[in-house]
Amino acid sequence: MIKTKAIVLTSLKYGEADLIVKCLTEEGVKSYLLRRILSGRSKKLKPGYFQALSQLDISAIHNNKGNLNSISEVKISYLYQTVGIDIYKQSIALFLAEVLAYALREEENNPNLFEYIETAFKWLDSHDTFANFHLVFLLQLTKYLGFYPDIKNHTVNFFDLEEGSFSNFKPVRNYVSGKELILFKSLIGIKFDDMVALKWNSVNRQAILDVLLVYYGFHLPGFKKPRSLKVLKEVFNENS
Repeated sequence: MIKTKAIVLTSLKYGEADLIVKCLTEEGVKSYLLRRILSGRSKKLKPGYFQALSQLDISAIHNNKGNLNSISEVKISYLYQTVGIDIYKQSIALFLAEVLAYALREEENNPNLFEYIETAFKWLDSHDTFANFHLVFLLQLTKYLGFYPDIKNHTVNFFDLEEGSFSNFKPVRNYVSGKELILFKSLIGIKFDDMVALKWNSVNRQAILDVLLVYYGFHLPGFKKPRSLKVLKEVFNENS
């Protein structure tokens, strides 16, 4: 039996009453089969615990044989106060949960990655200025995934998305330049507490988000554009 913190990435109904839940844990990314949880008969496990990005303490059995794992006990480790009720925060959270589900594989533990994600969503929950949160989150996440931009020559006129580096020469394809490059450069090095300095409207945000998703696509095999992207853009267009 292993006790670990866990952050829910996805929750998928399986059969009539089961759930398959994918979590980032302190032991790495793990998938769990929760039998009969939707039948209402389980006293310890309730479906409400397993909403996207829920932060939990779990007792689990990790078989490490490629099969689905199991959870015997669960409790909330951090209870969100605003993420579940604020439509803007909720749209950001659902979008980023989908990105994380695509980006994080069944891999060994990465304590720094877990701490970053755990802390980031606590920050989102407790702050009121967050319109650019998902953009800062995505760029900072690349540090832990291994493809943070090489910023040695960041004063030049092009950013090569495939190489992940700045270039003084125009790449043949898949590059950022002009206004989008200015936006991209201004995002580098920004922390959540500094986001207020980014005076961006919805057009700016959508432009840089599209750049980041293309960048992810080049560096994460099998990465897909999240289905929740459309909802995210619609919500923030209303608040532009």
